[in-house]
Parts: sequence; structure tokens; C-alpha cells
Amino acid sequence: MKILISTDIEGVAGVVHHQQVRAGNPEYERARVLMAQEANAAIAGAFDGGATEVLVNDSHGDFRNMPAELLDPRARFVLGKPRYLGMMAGVDQGVQAVCMIGYHARAQGRGILAHTTNSFAFRRVLFDDVETGEAGMYGALAGEYGVPVVMCSGDDAFIEEHRALFPGAVFVQTKQATGQTSGISLSPAAAREAIRAGVATALRQPGRAAALVLRTPLQVRVQTQSPALADLFCQWPTLQRRAVDEIAFDAPSVEAAVRTINCLSAMSSLLR
Repeated sequence: MKILISTDIEGVAGVVHHQQVRAGNPEYERARVLMAQEANAAIAGAFDGGATEVLVNDSHGDFRNMPAELLDPRARFVLGKPRYLGMMAGVDQGVQAVCMIGYHARAQGRGILAHTTNSFAFRRVLFDDVETGEAGMYGALAGEYGVPVVMCSGDDAFIEEHRALFPGAVFVQTKQATGQTSGISLSPAAAREAIRAGVATALRQPGRAAALVLRTPLQVRVQTQSPALADLFCQWPTLQRRAVDEIAFDAPSVEAAVRTINCLSAMSSLLR
């Protein structure tokens, strides 16, 4: 059984502030170690649950956060940019299940460090008028490859948003959100123990979680953080202007939608 673990940082126990998730800050250097340790807990849980092969996708920011020397040598690691499948890179490598570790609530949600893909660029992202965040987009991308999301960890707001989307998944709450940059967290050791147990439990229940499959083609709407960003994005000839701060496009597949959103995210750097 081959498993993909996609690891973000905002949902990691002990992480509550922007300085912890942005390179160049002393607190980031500590947080990236916590991220690696939660990834290792998930790897251990995967092997406990019967996995024979594990891929770990570094899914935060520039996709090269976790110190390689700290990672469990039984796994292999997906690192760096650019990559077509983003936070779900590796799902096309014949995996049977996906675990999402350290994930967070969508933009405009009440969770700790809530955002969708790029907090500078995007205020909301909607697939066929359904507001979605990173877990929803990438869970649907995994579903397009026939792979279910079987386990997720993050704060209570993230879990509340995604229980209905992944009804058969095992959820592990690492912290309780009390604000955008505040919360009540498990200790890192307690979170790692819970993550390891959660992954093992999920993999011992084959068939409980179904792949999230969206009907395609999709209409994608993106509310930008400013009219200037909508101006920029509409340089792309196939994008339509829906409002002063909103653009839309049609996507033949979830993969096409995600790749386009990631291209828009990259474009937004021109206005930083």
C-alpha cells in the first residue's frame, strides 16, 4: 500500500503567527522543525497502518521547508517548485490514499492563519459557486486520480469546514482557534502522538473514505484582494472580469483549475 502525505505548516501544533510560517524569521526555523516532526509522526502511523511505501509532499510556500536530515529515512520526499500538481504532487505515482497534515481553514474562515493558496492575492475561490480552500481543491484533485483523502490534521475551524467534504476521513485536532493569530494548542508531543494514531487508524479501515469527485467542467470564480490584482489577472485572455475585484474562468478538469490558480498566484508577485 502506497501512501501520499501532504504536509502544510499553518495547522501544525504550536504555530499561530505569520512570523512562524515565513522564511527569514527565527520563529520559522523552529516551526519548520515542528512541521517535519508532524510529518514523521504521519510516516510512522502510515507504516503502523500497513503502508509499504510512503511519499511526503512538502506543501507549504516554496515547497522546501522541512530540513531533509530530520525526515524519516523510510519515506521519500517531494520538494521544490515548479510542480504541476502543487500540494498534491505525487498523487499520480500510484498511491492508494492521501493524508493531509498541518492543513488550515480557507480564506475568510475563522481558523488560525486561514487563507487560500495566496493570502496576498485571493480573498475567495469558488468552484461552481461553492467556496473552497486548499484542502477542498487538492482533495478534489486527488479524487480526479481516484485517490481518497483518508486522514487530516489541523485546527477545529479546518475540521469543521471539511468534515462534510471528507466524511469517511479520520480528523485529528491539533489546536483550537481563538482568532486569526491565536489559539489553544496541544503540545507538539501530544499532537504527534495523535497524528500517528490517526493515520494508522485511517489506513486500517480500507474503503471507509471515498474519493472526492467533482463534476467537470468547472466554472471557477476568484475574488481578489484588490481591483489591481483583477486588472493584472485579466491580462490572461481567457479570463473574464465578473466584478471590480472578481474574475472567472472555465476549467475542463480540477487539475486545470488548480494549475490556473497557481499560475495566478505566481502572477500576483508582480504587484508586491
